[in-house]
Amino acid sequence: MPSIRIGLSTDFNLVGEQVGIGTTNPAARLDVAGQILADNTAGSGGVSTFREYQGFHQTQSNIANNVLIDNGSSGPFSSLSGEIRITGETTVSSGSTVEVGKTKTLTVTDKFAVPFGDTNSRDNTPEAGTTRFNQDFGTLEFFDGVNWKTVNSYARGGAAGRGVFAGGYDFTNPGQSVRKNIDYVQIATLGNALNFGDLLEPKRLSSGCSSSTRGLNSGGITPSTIDVIEYVTIAAGGNSIDFGNLTVARYAVSALSSSTRGINGGGYQPSYKNELDYVEIATIGHALDFGDLSDSPYAPVGFSNGTRGIFAGGEVALSPGNIKTSSMDSITISSKGNGVKFGDLTYGVYGAGGGSNSVRGIYAGGHNNGDKDEINFVTIASDGNGVDFGNLTIARRSVSGSSSQTRTVIAGGNISPAKVNTLDYVTIASSGNAFDFGDLSRLIEQQSAFSDSHGGLGGF
Repeated sequence: MPSIRIGLSTDFNLVGEQVGIGTTNPAARLDVAGQILADNTAGSGGVSTFREYQGFHQTQSNIANNVLIDNGSSGPFSSLSGEIRITGETTVSSGSTVEVGKTKTLTVTDKFAVPFGDTNSRDNTPEAGTTRFNQDFGTLEFFDGVNWKTVNSYARGGAAGRGVFAGGYDFTNPGQSVRKNIDYVQIATLGNALNFGDLLEPKRLSSGCSSSTRGLNSGGITPSTIDVIEYVTIAAGGNSIDFGNLTVARYAVSALSSSTRGINGGGYQPSYKNELDYVEIATIGHALDFGDLSDSPYAPVGFSNGTRGIFAGGEVALSPGNIKTSSMDSITISSKGNGVKFGDLTYGVYGAGGGSNSVRGIYAGGHNNGDKDEINFVTIASDGNGVDFGNLTIARRSVSGSSSQTRTVIAGGNISPAKVNTLDYVTIASSGNAFDFGDLSRLIEQQSAFSDSHGGLGGF
């Protein structure tokens, strides 16, 4: 009598034209109840998950032998699904592409290359944590779920959170009214400003913008109108260094920045200017044309959230006389172009100061038929008008502003005819009146300002 009788008292059952192993009621041509072990999976036509009557098989398929994956249209691994664990040597030939879902641990003993491309080739909605090399800036960057950010190449330590105030006009020492002094504060604390270094030469009504590492000072009056751009390393302190030149020499110009690009807008000499020009902060060189503002403001305020920049307020020339405008323009920092109407502040002045975190822009002080103590805020990501925030500790004009993601510090100013050294601060996420922060080293107005932690450092 045969020792094995198919379909009777055995794990192998043939029912009609369907074969069952471990089941007496096969539901397919081959129905396996349990695991399948293949000694040479690579040589048997591929690796795939095996089906059983409850769905996909959940155990691991282990490959222990050496495997070559080529770039042909077919091959031993042209289609893989499920969990694959490779314990032997794997060679991927040049030109092949291997796509995986998630890798928990990856150890590289030699080198590896991340994706690369220019700024315009970025994925607009990648997964948070996506990393690439930006060829425009020569830097690694990552996506935090909202914006692209540059990977810091150094640790700032206790220097992080610095607000810097440069140049200006003061009467502390008679006969030395235009200054080249640079002060700094730690925005998260309270206290008086400390010495940082000096600009290349005394100047006032210049602009300030920054990345997390460098601060730029552009244009101004020395007393002649200049186009000079100079920079400092914020964490280190020290005297400024020549960077390049603006496209147009001017003063009462404003600036804003992202983590990589600084943009100057507006100003005066010998007439009101609507020019926008830009620089790549990590490099050294002359500014390039960006576009034009919709108007030509003298002493507007600039701030950004890293993606969008806002130029707000200032004085503009209209017949028969000049007016203090409440109008705001927006620009997209990553793409060159003209300013577009954003909305209106609750009041129009020149000589205000401000700053931003990644959500709100702050606009404070200024002059229009008297010095102002008003503070407005705007939501940068959405078009709209300014909203009342509160009041400064004293009304004044020709102030400057420096921000972290938490606070904006408003510095100095003029209460005609006197200059002040007052430092005020507000908490950006709230609304309310400003509080005393400390004092600048001098009674001074018309300074430039920047920081290493403002709202523009989340993006392009």
